[in-house]
Amino acid sequence: MTQLCVPIFVHDPAQTRGDARRAQEAGADLIELRIDPIAEQARGDASVLDALVALVRESPLPCIVTCRPAWEGGQDDGEDAERIALLEHLGTRCAGHGPAYFDVELAAYQRSANLRQKVHLVADHPGQDPPRRREPGLILSSHDFEGRPPDLLRRVGDMADAEGCRVVKVAWHARSLRDNLEAFELLAARHKPTIALCMGAFGLPSRVLAKKFGALLTFAALGDADATAPGQPTVEQLKTLYRWDHIGPDTKVYGVIGDPVGHSMSPAIHNAGFTATGYDGVYLPMRIPPEYEHFKATVDAWLNDPRLEFRGASVTIPHKQHLLRFVREQGGEVEPLAERIGAANTLHRRDDGTLYAGNTDYAALLDAVCDALNEPRPSGSGPAPSSSPSQGSAPSRPRLVDREALAGKRVAVLGAGGAARAAVAGFTHYGAHVTVHNRTPDHARALAEAFDANHAPLDAVDLDQTDILINCTPVGMHPNVDASPLDFGHRALDIENPPLVFDTIYNPHETRLLCDAKAAGCRTIPGVEMFVRQAAAQYALWTGHDAPIDVFRQVVIDRMTG
Repeated sequence: MTQLCVPIFVHDPAQTRGDARRAQEAGADLIELRIDPIAEQARGDASVLDALVALVRESPLPCIVTCRPAWEGGQDDGEDAERIALLEHLGTRCAGHGPAYFDVELAAYQRSANLRQKVHLVADHPGQDPPRRREPGLILSSHDFEGRPPDLLRRVGDMADAEGCRVVKVAWHARSLRDNLEAFELLAARHKPTIALCMGAFGLPSRVLAKKFGALLTFAALGDADATAPGQPTVEQLKTLYRWDHIGPDTKVYGVIGDPVGHSMSPAIHNAGFTATGYDGVYLPMRIPPEYEHFKATVDAWLNDPRLEFRGASVTIPHKQHLLRFVREQGGEVEPLAERIGAANTLHRRDDGTLYAGNTDYAALLDAVCDALNEPRPSGSGPAPSSSPSQGSAPSRPRLVDREALAGKRVAVLGAGGAARAAVAGFTHYGAHVTVHNRTPDHARALAEAFDANHAPLDAVDLDQTDILINCTPVGMHPNVDASPLDFGHRALDIENPPLVFDTIYNPHETRLLCDAKAAGCRTIPGVEMFVRQAAAQYALWTGHDAPIDVFRQVVIDRMTG
């Protein structure tokens, strides 16, 4: 069983004891005491050494003791022999209550026979006479903070062949998401217990999926400021956001592909959905640089790794067009309307291995509008309420929506970007009369002509002649929450059926546009509805089951207001 280890830099005993207790409370299986920050003090001050001995003996969890040298990313400038002597002293004085492992660098271990002999005195190994099996075991490790070392496989082989090595550990700075696949290969081919991790922004999958591939352990920090290596997630992120306790060999892998993706709420939404429904999946952020070559190489490699079980992804800027091209080149199926829009946001690998690219953005928008149109208007005077379901009353599954109700509706679309293109394509496909309004007339004209729609300036919206108004501009998005793309004039609309107003912005939950529209007597739909519905459609496609929309919606609201 893969264990969760929390590394702790040792600066003072009180801090370390507190951190160790916090790690235990957070659900860690063991801790790593990084003693290199105070190694020099311990060598010159007996009281500091005594404090280290007490920390090891009194650790609330099994521990790894590491004194990392500066030449391999640590904080100790001492000689190899001095570091090994410090570990030996801890092992001797903590006999019977010592660490589970000592971590020693491969480069130091290989430097001399004399040093290896000293290491073997510190840690248990098969060649001891008389033979015995006791703690601590020896972790031989190798780290490269610049990139993948060219002799990576040789290093792994040397560690595996070393008589005294109980655990092989390699970590390197990932150059792309593809590096994670090599880490998984090393774990699959292991002859001894192995830790194989990729550092940096691209390395998160190796840490989250360590349990899927049978690593001895993975590392997670207590907090964002406590990481001991680049890209190390926190315990809370690993256990709560990335479903650590539910991951196993058969877990299916999904993700959100984009650049950037660090801000995306999609991992929180989909992983919460997997937990709510008991589906054996995990969803990861997948940053891929903007060029098509990077997209193709990475997605192809992930799809073709038989052990990974990469089954699908949400795809966002700048890769929505790349997804269409990739699936076409692979001989997969592209949803016809996604082809017409020129962008797809969903990749699905079917059980037979074939690929499908679809667009759930337009579907989410249309279905939210249709649901709102089918709701009876409230009687009496006063502002119309938002059509967003209240907490506790949200449907547990998406409903079948009759989009034929859109035929003949007069729709004003604000903006001419990707979201506007999806909206125009969807509404015109179902027979609505669409007018594109944009500050740049040429952009409005080009979009309108592509779908046989009309176009007009942004300030030419006629609310008296509009049934549905869709804002697809970023105006009003956080932090510019006081801005609005349209001036309602702070008046109630003196018409029998004011337009339905949908703002695709979901942060803030209720934009200035929606507030003004509601005050004018319009029904309104917040952008969170489009966001959760497009995610729900993806979830249903991937899993074959209805999505827990109420869970999705609450995750988004909690993250925006938390």
